[in-house]
Amino acid sequence: MSPGTGAALRLLAATADAKAVAEIGTGTGVSGIYLLQGLRPDGVLTTVDPEADRQQFAKQAFRAAGFAGNRARFIPGRALDVLPRLADGGYDLVFCDGDRTESLDYLAESLRLLRPGGIVCFEGVFADGRTVDSGVQPAEVLRLRDLLRTVRESQELVGSLLPVGDGLLCAVKRA
Repeated sequence: MSPGTGAALRLLAATADAKAVAEIGTGTGVSGIYLLQGLRPDGVLTTVDPEADRQQFAKQAFRAAGFAGNRARFIPGRALDVLPRLADGGYDLVFCDGDRTESLDYLAESLRLLRPGGIVCFEGVFADGRTVDSGVQPAEVLRLRDLLRTVRESQELVGSLLPVGDGLLCAVKRA
């Protein structure tokens, strides 16, 4: 994740006065640290990743960055298996950095999870420039194009594509 993308996430979490954030794709914890910096002091990050080893590494990174253990909840597993168990309307922001071929499914789950006025973000939607390349593209790029079109045409969302990092698609769920 680029510093620009991280700064944008931190700003969005702070702007939303986020108390509850869901993250799809823990990775090494870099995005989680930015999100935690933007959350309210009593806010909690719920992060989902299929790789328990990555979550352990992120736990250590959060601790090293000065965050108390109760600020993050780690749930191992596939996002589409875990997300249905999370509370409807219980989240202020959902950050998606998982399997790009599942992006439309992440969007559907995010809309269920978000409160009205909540924000959903997708990292990497430029796909290294491939989303605008007219040549034949792999399935993940075609799914990203579908995601961009779906957000643009949605009456339920107000979206914007931020040109930071590899593209950060953000959308606010209308009240």
